[in-house]
Amino acid sequence: MSSALMSQKQRWSSPLKQLLHKPSLLTHFYFSTPTNDPPESQPSHLSPPPIQVLLTESTGRGVFATRKIVSGDLIHTAQPLVSHPYFNSLHTVCYFCLKKLNNAQNSRISFCSDSCRKHAMGFCEVENQADWSAYDTHCRTQGLKYPLLVRRLACMVISGIVSSNSLDILQPAIVSPEMIALMEEEFGLLRSALLHADVTGEKMAFLTKQWYINVLARIRINAFRIELVGGSYEDLLLSASSSVNAEAAVGSAIYMLPSFYNHDCDPNIHIVWVENVNARVKALRDIEAGEELRICYIDASMDYEARQSLLSQGFGFQCHCLRCLSND
Repeated sequence: MSSALMSQKQRWSSPLKQLLHKPSLLTHFYFSTPTNDPPESQPSHLSPPPIQVLLTESTGRGVFATRKIVSGDLIHTAQPLVSHPYFNSLHTVCYFCLKKLNNAQNSRISFCSDSCRKHAMGFCEVENQADWSAYDTHCRTQGLKYPLLVRRLACMVISGIVSSNSLDILQPAIVSPEMIALMEEEFGLLRSALLHADVTGEKMAFLTKQWYINVLARIRINAFRIELVGGSYEDLLLSASSSVNAEAAVGSAIYMLPSFYNHDCDPNIHIVWVENVNARVKALRDIEAGEELRICYIDASMDYEARQSLLSQGFGFQCHCLRCLSND
């Protein structure tokens, strides 16, 4: 094994061992199906998980089938660790679950249900204390979306909903000095807004420049763009496309288990969102026991050169899947 691969494996070994020794935590992320989902879309809580997370030689971690999975099967669902709507969706989707609203309010954020309002109460109380105009203006001007996730996570930590190291298990992106300089500016705006809202003392102890950079580096490479497909669950199962429609994007989210799926330009699974931010992982074809489950990080319809360029620039690796090896 090369030194680079050994280093990557060691980097993942410790946090993954912590995760794998917490079966209740893994079960939560395998089958975190919301109670208001239709019964036919819910995997059985009595069945053993059909997947497991293992360390690999080349990618550090991966998700593998523990039994045969049939094409069209709903493998599992997952609720996000943190999510946030895009600026252009702030008043048209639920501020918590990103479900499209029937009666959108153009002047304020809204929720689709009392349940979502209750779940958002903790971080909203912190958010509402601060003036975010400078932070939001900076993000809008720079075309930034991921800092919104960092802000929400920071407010969740301050309110005691999650711990400050809740994203440490995720792989970080490699960030350039130029990116770090931009992150430092964003951090200053975030910290200033909270300090001016009298959020001080122990509640702010975690919010250092290094914490902000580390979290954003993980979000940059693990965030999912939420594409609401709508329609019925039956229509979803009939769809075999792994491409996405950028115009359908309403926000971004970070998940635990879905972030462990590696990339393939000819994926065997697909992550979709029917009506809200809760992700559904569906088999695109039959998968044998022991086979690795892989998603496509980009638009699979792009040609070889375009895929390689985007994966290299956006994710920091060159793809060697069977499709790419054949220059397809």
